[in-house]
Amino acid sequence: MAAPAPAAAPAGKGILLKADPIAATYRDEVKSMLAQATAKPKLVGILSTSSEPSKFYAEFTRRQCEDLGVEFVLKKTGAALEPGLAEGEGVEDAIIEANEDDSVNGIMVYFPIYGPQQDHYLQQVVSPLKDVEGLHFKFHYNLYHNIRFLNPKSLLETVTVPSGRTTSTIDGEVPPPGMVKSIIPCTPLAIVKCLEYLGVYNRILPYGDRAYGKTITVINRSEVVGRPLAALLSNDGARVFSVDIDSIQEYNKRPRIATTTAAAAADSGTGESTGETKTSVQQRYHPRHVVHPCHLSLQEVLAQSDVVVSAVPSASYKVKTEWLKDGCICLNVAADKNFEKDVRDKASLYVPAVGKVTILMLLRNLLRLQQYQRIQEESN
Repeated sequence: MAAPAPAAAPAGKGILLKADPIAATYRDEVKSMLAQATAKPKLVGILSTSSEPSKFYAEFTRRQCEDLGVEFVLKKTGAALEPGLAEGEGVEDAIIEANEDDSVNGIMVYFPIYGPQQDHYLQQVVSPLKDVEGLHFKFHYNLYHNIRFLNPKSLLETVTVPSGRTTSTIDGEVPPPGMVKSIIPCTPLAIVKCLEYLGVYNRILPYGDRAYGKTITVINRSEVVGRPLAALLSNDGARVFSVDIDSIQEYNKRPRIATTTAAAAADSGTGESTGETKTSVQQRYHPRHVVHPCHLSLQEVLAQSDVVVSAVPSASYKVKTEWLKDGCICLNVAADKNFEKDVRDKASLYVPAVGKVTILMLLRNLLRLQQYQRIQEESN
């Protein structure tokens, strides 16, 4: 069934598009995958803090799972279990217990808990065979190196760096024999799916290059959302400006490189070389994105961006509407609204939240992991 069209915008304003019609597309896909699953998948959520947003997300996950027929078990530890216990107490033991439980297909931990460094450690404790959020190092390595398919057996290998045997330039969306699609972090993947729905991706172009020709700014460079998203978009062909608190970087598969060459022409009077040099800008295609420092200001990159994605966890941070390119597309990913109220005076489309799409990407990952585990069992 076709998704309902967004309400018409007032004259001169862009369209406010909520995530519901986008989510409906992937809800049908998840339902179809569940109908074909050999067993009901089981997801364990681990809540170890008193954080209200984490509690809300845990409850939201439970409702979505129940609605779609996925078994969801919420394991509470630490301050989430008893107010007298410390924040995060017992979380690592809960992860290990879920890793070792053969009835569990997926694990999600409600972050933040301790802070970026210790939380990153906990993300690596989750088995990659059960990591529905796609935060494990092996999945990030694949994402950053534009490796789209993997052999599930490789997830249990103990090498520090995954083998380069898997090419990053495979054509087409169908994995080769013995391979499956690599898990992608669910929030960046949800944003990509929103952009596909909005027509930013051109399906006429080859798979892996469908965002070619688009300039996109991503505000936030965390390892959970911003950096993986910038890599995904640039690996799909876009020119991406990655904005963080203290710098702007450019991610691009076709970086613009200035080259200097000696002038071939000679002085007409003496016949000798003039010694002059020429500087030209060339582009060279790479199989994965290249990162360069960018010396433009935020105002300058926004002025040329077809799409702006902001994921800054701050109620006070706002993207200035006057800096936006006329007709751009804006997506707010943060819990707080990062765009000014008049954003639609410049933006042709504004998506205020993507959470309903994110949860479906998480369940999609759960079903992929169930497939990984089945392949693993069959090979033993």
